[in-house]
Amino acid sequence: MGQFFSIHPDNPQPRLLKQAVAILEKDGLIVYPTGTNYGLGCAMNNRKGVERIIRIKNLPASHRFSILCADLSDISRFARVDNQTYRLLKRFLPGSYTFVLPATREVPKTILPKRKTIGLRIPDNPICLGLLKAFGEPLITSSLSLPDEQLSGGDPEEIRDTLGKQVDLIVDGGILPDIPSTVVDLTDGAPQVIREGAGKIDYFT
Repeated sequence: MGQFFSIHPDNPQPRLLKQAVAILEKDGLIVYPTGTNYGLGCAMNNRKGVERIIRIKNLPASHRFSILCADLSDISRFARVDNQTYRLLKRFLPGSYTFVLPATREVPKTILPKRKTIGLRIPDNPICLGLLKAFGEPLITSSLSLPDEQLSGGDPEEIRDTLGKQVDLIVDGGILPDIPSTVVDLTDGAPQVIREGAGKIDYFT
């Protein structure tokens, strides 16, 4: 059975964040709050962690994972960003958006087998941001939705009952709305909304 940490949603305990980081450093797979729902994540060089996510969610090998970043400097490391795009990202991040951008060579082949784009997100959530900053590296991430809607992605107790034996840690940050991020493609000129979620789309339509 994986561990279960209840972390304060507004003032995350540094001791618990440090313990979560230790699990990530040992190639652990964790469940954590992103602000609108819970996600599955692991270190970027954790190939087995990626394989575990694919297995848990019954995903195709070609699934498009995203990278969860602590700030805009991480995004510029993994994506090619011009001045106009940077200003747009600065306006909407941190927030409930995932932006699809042209990828750099820094993106691991583990999550970019044959594609030239990558989804990037900076969450507006104190626990998630605290975890990213304590870890010092972005995370590979996927929203916590299971085949046939077996699980709500917003209730940590339900997540523990369903996935407690399949992950190494569940970070309890309280009940969340279970709404995914809004996905916006910025790779081809005008922004294109790929998925409408928690982030408002008025600006992009």
